[in-house]
Amino acid sequence: MDTKDKTILLVDYDTQNLEQWANYFQNKNFRVLKASDGQTAYEIFKKENPDIIILEAILPKIHGFDLTRKIYQESGGRTPVIIVTGLYKGPQYRHEALTSLGASEYFEKPLDPDRLLNSVINLLREEESFEADLPDSHSVISRLVQRIMSPSNPSGKNKPL
Repeated sequence: MDTKDKTILLVDYDTQNLEQWANYFQNKNFRVLKASDGQTAYEIFKKENPDIIILEAILPKIHGFDLTRKIYQESGGRTPVIIVTGLYKGPQYRHEALTSLGASEYFEKPLDPDRLLNSVINLLREEESFEADLPDSHSVISRLVQRIMSPSNPSGKNKPL
């Protein structure tokens, strides 16, 4: 997978961590956006539509868990969110994040950079695969018009697809 056209939004209140991870992903040819609080991250998400988001659970202004839920709901689950935390440790938090909040992955600190990178690449591949299987809107409209206007539907009324 070519990462040059992929954008990651990194969100962490700790500027040293934020810069360290930004450098790491830039060196892997990702376009990197950064935010140090949940509100700024949400605004960047709305404006830039990143391919994936990696965020610290503890964030000022909008908590990371609330931000994850919001992004999941607004993107229809299409924007993967990876939660990273040093505080919320244990299987119960991971389970909650993955099932109730809509997180795609959940990591506890300290992080293994290779595991995180593999997770990012796998999530982006899944997204590409899913999008490749979907027809474009023009094709869907054309097929619907053909069905409605077909000779087997002389009344022009809708029929089940």
